[in-house]
Amino acid sequence: MNIVLIGPRGVGKSSVSRALSRLCRRPILSTDLLISYENQGRSIPEILRESHGDWRRFRDLEYAVVEKVSRLDSMIIDAGGGVVVDLDAEGREIYSERKMTALKRHGLVVHLTGDPTLLAARIAGDANRPALSAHHSEEAIMRRRDPFYRRAADVTLDTVHLRRQDLAAIILQHLSIADAP
Repeated sequence: MNIVLIGPRGVGKSSVSRALSRLCRRPILSTDLLISYENQGRSIPEILRESHGDWRRFRDLEYAVVEKVSRLDSMIIDAGGGVVVDLDAEGREIYSERKMTALKRHGLVVHLTGDPTLLAARIAGDANRPALSAHHSEEAIMRRRDPFYRRAADVTLDTVHLRRQDLAAIILQHLSIADAP
């Protein structure tokens, strides 16, 4: 079974992935890095610029990567912050049945959460994180996506008062329960 980490930008998915990897000796796959790799090494901001800010195209690229990694086993999957969303015909974010169904097929989905105000401040000015909206703040987007994360999650863990190593240990406890017959 895979361990799939989801949650908003800046919550610590990558650092918790590394702590998990050290603890259980599993490889990490980052969906964002794989999207970049499969697009000739272009960064996510470059991919978005080339597609004139078309997030729908990016979500399709993300789905293709999710489909591939979800077929693997015993991986730690560090999923991008928007993995739980797709866009409807009007361009509004909706819950991504297709991506979450794929990830849940062979994975324990762990939602890492934290205070949206703190997380928005943590990622402010990071050039590797393109703006999600010209009309809504990062904090507002995080709050709007929260029900999608909770819907997808098998486990939700608040990262505010726990060290990364402690979160990794808790996740492994949940994995052994999920793997038990």
